Amino acid sequence: MRTELRMSWGRARLRIEARSLALASALLALLLVLAWLSLSSGTIRLSAGRIWEALAGGSPDSADSRIVLGLRLPRVAAGLAVGLALGASGAAFQSISRNPLGSPDVIGFTTGAATGAVVHIVVFGASGRAASAGAIASGMATALLVYWLARADRRTGSYRLILVGVGVSAFLGALNTLILARGDIDLAVRARVWLSGSLNAVTWEGAGPTIAVVALVLPVLAGLARRLDVLEMGDDQASQLSVRPERLRIAAMLAGVVLTASAVAAAGPIAFVALVAPQATARITRASRVQVVLSGLTGAVLLMSADLLSMRAPVQLPLPVGLVTGLLGGVYLLFLLARFEDV
Repeated sequence: MRTELRMSWGRARLRIEARSLALASALLALLLVLAWLSLSSGTIRLSAGRIWEALAGGSPDSADSRIVLGLRLPRVAAGLAVGLALGASGAAFQSISRNPLGSPDVIGFTTGAATGAVVHIVVFGASGRAASAGAIASGMATALLVYWLARADRRTGSYRLILVGVGVSAFLGALNTLILARGDIDLAVRARVWLSGSLNAVTWEGAGPTIAVVALVLPVLAGLARRLDVLEMGDDQASQLSVRPERLRIAAMLAGVVLTASAVAAAGPIAFVALVAPQATARITRASRVQVVLSGLTGAVLLMSADLLSMRAPVQLPLPVGLVTGLLGGVYLLFLLARFEDV
């Protein structure tokens, strides 16, 4: 029997399962710990007192303030925003496709966003905002292509969406490799570094747009969660309950693509966070509902944990966080596929 907390404000009513509330509290506490550890980690180790003094408004010209406010805090903010975006978009796409493998990186939206950035970097020699804009535009174009190819009889089939996405992802991955092989070697190296997925050089200029997109789009996607729950019962039943299935799919897919593209624009393609976060959330809470916010928080914890691990790994060079999530996510994917009949 599930324990629920019920709150009401006039006609508005809110029901929260105790297990979900406990998980949300634990995730928020973990995020605070991870953020503090990230602020103290790096070539120059800072004590808690020095970090607090910089955050509390110490001298802006001091070395501690420049390190904390100018270098490490943007990285923490970007990690939080990118993790939220990937976890929430993963929950949306897995609900739309009704498949645990239906994440943006599997369907091809992450690869599509990366293609736009690769073209801007290698072909046009652009960087910064231009590459980010290219990633967002290319991600949106990829989503439209996948949706158009997966649409049949005025409906988007769940397995058809996955298969079309895998095919588009394979094509775009090969295209990215071709562009890198034929482009200028210096620009290709810069693009390869970006493709590894990293938070190492993120500034407020790079993190700001992603933070704004998450603040605007995540509440919209969370508002669609209840109707996505109804949609998972099938199109016919959803239509009987006054839900327009295809219009809802388009709205949820659009929100998910915007979140994914903004995350890729800020940090490059980060693998497996969007795949793992919704699954881990569902297994912990044992809830069948679409949990957009909780999945986003789980994604943020996973990404920030991987980033902290990349900074503290016993190697000579800093590891890109995309490599760490790829290693850990690959193990989880093998586990998921081995138990595919149970998920």
